[in-house]
Amino acid sequence: MSGDLQFWADTFAQRAGALPGAALPWLKDLRQQALDRFMTEGWPTTKIEAWHHTSLSPLAAATFQEGDRQSVAEQIAALKAGESGHWLVFVDGAFDESLSDLSELPDGVVVSALSRGWQHDADAIQALYGKPEQGYGTSALNLALASDGAWVQLAASAVAEQPIHIVCAAASPKAAHFLRHVIVAGAGAQATVVEHYIGVPGAANFRHAVTRLQLDRDARITHIKLQQESEQAWHLGEIEATQEHGSYFGSHSVSLGARLSRHDIITHFDDERCETMFNGLYYVDKRRHVDHHTLIAHEKPRCVSHETYRGIMADTGHGVFHGKILVADGADGTDAVQRTDSLLLSRLAKSDARPELEIYADDVKCAHGATVGQIDPESLFYLRTRGIDEARARDILTYAFAATSVARIELPVLRHRVEHAIRALLPGGAFMEEAA
Repeated sequence: MSGDLQFWADTFAQRAGALPGAALPWLKDLRQQALDRFMTEGWPTTKIEAWHHTSLSPLAAATFQEGDRQSVAEQIAALKAGESGHWLVFVDGAFDESLSDLSELPDGVVVSALSRGWQHDADAIQALYGKPEQGYGTSALNLALASDGAWVQLAASAVAEQPIHIVCAAASPKAAHFLRHVIVAGAGAQATVVEHYIGVPGAANFRHAVTRLQLDRDARITHIKLQQESEQAWHLGEIEATQEHGSYFGSHSVSLGARLSRHDIITHFDDERCETMFNGLYYVDKRRHVDHHTLIAHEKPRCVSHETYRGIMADTGHGVFHGKILVADGADGTDAVQRTDSLLLSRLAKSDARPELEIYADDVKCAHGATVGQIDPESLFYLRTRGIDEARARDILTYAFAATSVARIELPVLRHRVEHAIRALLPGGAFMEEAA
C-alpha cells in the first residue's frame, strides 16, 4: 500500500466511529465498502480519459491535519449582509448551529444538517445517499469520510420563496473535510439552493463535496454553487441530479478560487418533458487550474437542455471543460444546445475545451460549439479612442465577456455577488466597482 493511501486508511480509522450515523449498521457497512474501493483504485490518474488534463498527483502526495481554527464569523456575516434566506452553516465539515439561521421555514420544507437528519429521516436519506460503485475513486472516498452535509426535503407543492443557503467554511489552514448534501423536491415543489464554499486566506485545505438531487414531477430547482476558496486550497465537487416528468433543474457553477478545483455535474432525464440549464463561469490566474466535466443524459423523449460555460484564463492559469450530451435510443424530440467559450488574457494561459454529442436517436435537434480567443483588438482600440487607458479597457472587455454568464443568474442578490467577485479579481476592479 502506498503512503498516500495509508494516510486515508488511517484517517478513516480515526474518524469512522465518530461520524454521524455510525450506529446505523447499513451506513457503517456502506462506508467501509466505499473505503475498500478507494484503497483498491486510488486516485484517478491522467491515464483515465476524463482526467487527462487534470493531475491529482500533488493532492495525492499531500497530507492534511486539523490545526488551530481561525474565526470565520466575519466572512459568514459578510455573506449574510443584505441577503435574505435560510442559512445552514458548516465549519470544517461540522454543522454550526450558532452561525445558522433556520427560523421561519415554510410549510412542507425541511432544512437541517444530515447529522440530525439521520435521527429522523434515515430511510429517505438512504435512498439518495449514494453507493460505493458510483463515480470515480474520489467519490468513494467522500462516501467513506463525509462528516456532515445538508438535508433539504420539500414536500409536494412546497415553495421556498427565499433561497436556501448552504455555507461550507474552512477554518483550519491545512485540514481535509468531506461533505455530502442530499436534496429532494416533491412533485411541483420549488426552491433555489445556494452552496457557498469559502476559507480563510492562505489556507491549503482540501474540500470534497457531493450534492445529490431528486426532482419529482414538475419540480423546479435552481442550484447555484459559488467556489471562492483560498488560492492554495484544493476543491473537488460533484453534483448529480435525477429528474422526473416535467421537472426543471438549473445549475450555475461559478468557480473563482482554489489552486485546483474539479467540478463534475450530471443530470439524468428519467421521464419526458424535462428541462435543464447548465451555466458555468470560471476565472483562473497565476498557476491555478479548474476543470468542469458535465453530462446531460437525455434518456427519455421530448426533453430540453441548454448548456453554456465561459472561462477566463490569465497568467499561466489552465481551464478545462469537457461537456457531454448523451441522447439515448428512443429519446426522440430532444432539443439540446451546448457551447463553451474561453478568453485567454496572456500567452501562457491555457484552455482545453471538448464539447461532445453522442446521439442514438433520429428525430433530434442538437448543436454544440467551442471558441478560444483573446481580447478583440478592435474593441480595445475603440475604448482607447474614448480616453480609457489600456489596463482599464482590458478589464471592461474581460468583464463584458463574463457578464453573459452572470446575467443568467436570475436571483438579483446572487447575480450582484458574482458581479462583485469577478470585478474584484480584475486589476482595475476597484475602479469598475466605483463606476458601477
